[in-house]
Amino acid sequence: MKRLLDLVLTVPALLVLWPVLLVLALLVRVNLGSPVLFRQTRPGLGGEPFTILKFRTMRDALGPDGKPLPDCDRLTRFGRFLRASSLDELPELLNVLKGEMSLVGPRPLLMQYLDRYTPRQARRHEVRPGITGWAQVNGRNAISWEEKFELDVWYIDHQSVMLDLKILWLTLASILRPDDVCQPGHATMEEFMGSDEDQR
Repeated sequence: MKRLLDLVLTVPALLVLWPVLLVLALLVRVNLGSPVLFRQTRPGLGGEPFTILKFRTMRDALGPDGKPLPDCDRLTRFGRFLRASSLDELPELLNVLKGEMSLVGPRPLLMQYLDRYTPRQARRHEVRPGITGWAQVNGRNAISWEEKFELDVWYIDHQSVMLDLKILWLTLASILRPDDVCQPGHATMEEFMGSDEDQR
């Protein structure tokens, strides 16, 4: 039923939104250059890698040492708008169509985090990752990693079609009030380095 819900909602969404995707791609190209799409390997169901697709939100900018500048220096006003409105996530509908992601599920994070999870936190890979999820409608990036992972596990233990529909509705509401896009003090979410020993 979950996969059926994904297809029933994703296929019409792509048909309706393709003009929006084209306009956004043009705006990204003008404001941030190419490539228009940000591609990165992320862990999916069972931790299996896949390539996530998003609109890029950062400019290419290097420091004197030749290394990329910090996120806060590369994230432009236009990029912040894309993130705040979640428009940068729209290409992930193609990941959903391919079966690599679901509309609802734990957000796919970085491959290097796999070895940093506790066994309980690693349960987030028991389902397909989602464009939105229970953690996204309950604090997004304003809560700690541990709180996010607990919300992910709660979702896995209580998942249902009705819960997915509720999360999708709450996601639409949160886009209209984008308060928790960034973690306090950071342009994006700080890197997860693993939980403290007493949290294991």
